[in-house]
Amino acid sequence: MIRLMSEDRVTLLTEAATPLIRPQVVLAPYTTFRVGGAAEWYCEPASMEEMEQCGEWSQQAGIPTTVLGAGSNLLVSDAGVSGLIINTRKLRGIQFPAPGQIWAAAGEPLAKLARVAARQGWSGLEWGIGIPGTVGGAVAMNAGAHQQSMSDCLLSVTVVTPAGLVQTLSPDDLRFGYRHSILQQHNWIVTGAYLQLVPDQDPVVVKAQTDQNWQQRHQSQPYDWPSCGSVFRNPNPFTAGWLIEQSGLKGYQIGGAQIAHRHANFILNRDQASASDIHALIRFVQETILNQWSLVLQPEVKMLGEFGASLL
Repeated sequence: MIRLMSEDRVTLLTEAATPLIRPQVVLAPYTTFRVGGAAEWYCEPASMEEMEQCGEWSQQAGIPTTVLGAGSNLLVSDAGVSGLIINTRKLRGIQFPAPGQIWAAAGEPLAKLARVAARQGWSGLEWGIGIPGTVGGAVAMNAGAHQQSMSDCLLSVTVVTPAGLVQTLSPDDLRFGYRHSILQQHNWIVTGAYLQLVPDQDPVVVKAQTDQNWQQRHQSQPYDWPSCGSVFRNPNPFTAGWLIEQSGLKGYQIGGAQIAHRHANFILNRDQASASDIHALIRFVQETILNQWSLVLQPEVKMLGEFGASLL
């Protein structure tokens, strides 16, 4: 639950806040699931200067911060989230410092960057076309598709620590794994990333592969209802979608949340689902797969806030 403050403390924090920082902002519109309660405090910095202002305010107020990007791999509790939510979606900008190199601000959509690279005739980011996240989130999650991921093309990433320290991290520093980086264990804010792609390719060929990946994802995955993308990590040697389908769960529904017919590793918000509906369905899938396959499916989606029951 969002912690309750005295009226005096709320007044003091509100007066100390910059115009960037707003209290009690509902987060559902900022997530692809379209569910979730309010952030205790919320801001959308559009520059490093504004980022520093938000960070300084949270430090002085003693309030924890949580980073939000495109909200595409996220389930926000109905009860909301305490502390300050820093939404990086307004951190935009793309530069080309060297042949094959792209610098992108954290809030740039990964799919947009894939299109930009294709137009340049630079190969290595075609896989990112169908991923509905930002560059910052893609680095933190080591997002990937088509047997490739961010770890294959990342040169470095710039982060800001809660203390306001700016650091540049290498791929080795990030300790990349399957849908994992060290950023998931630290409350650091990604501000931008350098990618190294393969230059001097035929733009027609790169664009064709990018388009093919886009078509393949849209044919195999449901995009007609709100979702978070893939819900579970794939437990080698199986895929989570195959296990869920073989267990007869396609179309299974709790409240307004439903397991997609087109791809069983997607949960859809079909009918004004609550975060609790989705969370309960995730738990039900875990229990079913554990009983039938003796495997525990690990969520890929990040949970933000408090939920009534814990997952397996």
